[in-house]
Amino acid sequence: MKKSITQRIKITRTGKMRRRATTLGHSRSNKSSMQYRRKKKNRDLSMAVNKIIMYV
Repeated sequence: MKKSITQRIKITRTGKMRRRATTLGHSRSNKSSMQYRRKKKNRDLSMAVNKIIMYV
């Protein structure tokens, strides 16, 4: 895989790919506490995206 992808995606023990939620880089004061809490969790990538990434 390309280095740019490996820096953004973590592969779990079971083989799932996880990514960080977007829009938390800056300007947190404009977001509600509920938005911030929801965005702190990592997200799973869909299986279609997993297949595409494996070929990159």
